[in-house]
Amino acid sequence: MTAASASVFTSRDLGPAPERDVARDLAIRGLKVLPVLLLVGLAGWGVNGVASVALAVGLVIANFVVAAALLSWAARISLALLMGVALFGFVLRIGAIGLVLYLVRDAAWVAAVPLGFTLVLSHLGLLLWEARFVSLSLAHPGLKPGTQE
Repeated sequence: MTAASASVFTSRDLGPAPERDVARDLAIRGLKVLPVLLLVGLAGWGVNGVASVALAVGLVIANFVVAAALLSWAARISLALLMGVALFGFVLRIGAIGLVLYLVRDAAWVAAVPLGFTLVLSHLGLLLWEARFVSLSLAHPGLKPGTQE
């Protein structure tokens, strides 16, 4: 296939999948801060705070891992599918998080404040923390060399 005849519909990425490495690194970092977050939840809201923080961190880590799995799967099929999965996968994952929150909203063990703060702040915090370790070079896609744990 010539470069002129290649298109987003027929092109695909058969190279390494750095998404999985980045998601695994994000999950490890999330688990590292989990004890501190659980202690904050315990100090502020008791056992309900601990359960709410644990649920929020679990949702955040699951969101990143599912995103990486979907993106690396779609990239191997076509770049057009990759773009669609990136957009609509985000909408579906946020919808799934919303559904979980809707289902547990009236549970006795849910403390809304630590659940909400942990959900938002851990998404943003982990992304900002991970940004320091992601390589923006095509020579080393994914994590910067020497930053994997």
